[in-house]
Amino acid sequence: MPRTHSDVQAFEARATDADLDDLRARLAAARLPEAETVVGAAPGPRRWDQGVPLADLVEVVNYWRTGYDWRAFEARLARIGQFRTTVDGLGIHFLHRRSARADATPLVLTHGWPGSIAEFTEVVDELADPRDADAPAFHVVVPSLPGFGYSDKPAATGWGTERIAAAWVELMGRLGYGEFLAHGGDWGGNITTVLGGRFPAHVLGIHTTFAQAPPGSTTDGLTAGERAWAEETRHFWRHRAAYAKQQATRPQTIGYSLVDSPVGLLAWILDKFAEWSDTGDSPFETLSLDSVLDDVTLYWLTRTGASAARIYYESHDSLDPELRVDVPSAITMYPRDIEKCPRPWAQERYRQIVRWTAPEHGGHFPSLEVPEYFVKDLREGLAAVLAARPARRRPDTVRPTTAGSR
Repeated sequence: MPRTHSDVQAFEARATDADLDDLRARLAAARLPEAETVVGAAPGPRRWDQGVPLADLVEVVNYWRTGYDWRAFEARLARIGQFRTTVDGLGIHFLHRRSARADATPLVLTHGWPGSIAEFTEVVDELADPRDADAPAFHVVVPSLPGFGYSDKPAATGWGTERIAAAWVELMGRLGYGEFLAHGGDWGGNITTVLGGRFPAHVLGIHTTFAQAPPGSTTDGLTAGERAWAEETRHFWRHRAAYAKQQATRPQTIGYSLVDSPVGLLAWILDKFAEWSDTGDSPFETLSLDSVLDDVTLYWLTRTGASAARIYYESHDSLDPELRVDVPSAITMYPRDIEKCPRPWAQERYRQIVRWTAPEHGGHFPSLEVPEYFVKDLREGLAAVLAARPARRRPDTVRPTTAGSR
């Protein structure tokens, strides 16, 4: 397929003043339920047993209405560089930050749910042009998943993780990156796994915070710590995954609330930021109010609560049990993530693990919770991936198109 500059168009995210005024009006007029019956509980995780506590929600809603600045987030996206292109009939929005370094390697970062491109906006610059001249540098591409953010909403079924991975290969090639690295967590980790397994001719290697073992793995031979990981993951899927079952079976039903009520959307997402972060009581022990609201407001303004939920309908439990990843892989298991795969299990799928890390801190959103560590770990993991390859073309021989470059 011939590549032309017209394949990629510059894009500007700009909400209307009317949309922002409507958001504030809806927040002011919100009807809230009574407080949870564990309202008197001491600070700690048990305070969230019934979901987002009323007092916490009211505090965030008030700040969202009177103090939060969406325009600052729009300006950050503009500084990074935003673009859109049509792949396989669907408009895809993405950030693209080219490094000034001649030795930079292309890297695609893929988010999950309830995340978005907002997860990576604060780390893109440091990945592209590190302050340490000895640190590896990357040409960073951050796509919005189909149905998320400023990407188009699929009008028919079929946009599962396999199709998304193929679209990412097309997108990267359209930018001039015939070979690239890939990172992701949550759904982004699933897509990154598919990229490494299905497209080894294009994917130099992967880094992921998500590792899913093939079915049928047993706990025989696991250490006590690995058994604990396996039990925590089983407990999560048995007792804490109602959101996934809802979105996998009835995304349209929950979607009405997520698109019509900003408070409903906020509570649905904030609940996950709280439960999946490495904190003792409130997610705002490690996350800023602004970073959470950047993400939630992006969902709100783009009306993607329903369309984003459909990725569960398309791909829940769909990772091919026979898929194997033979490209070099670096895997990081953060202690408070919702799924932690023992290394012996991971090795059954990822057959060239060149770096395995289990840090002391961090949860499901490490780029927001522990950004400095996240960048360091990602760099070291990808450096190990590149070092494991027997030979590769010099990155400065890659000739990107001018379209989509900064």
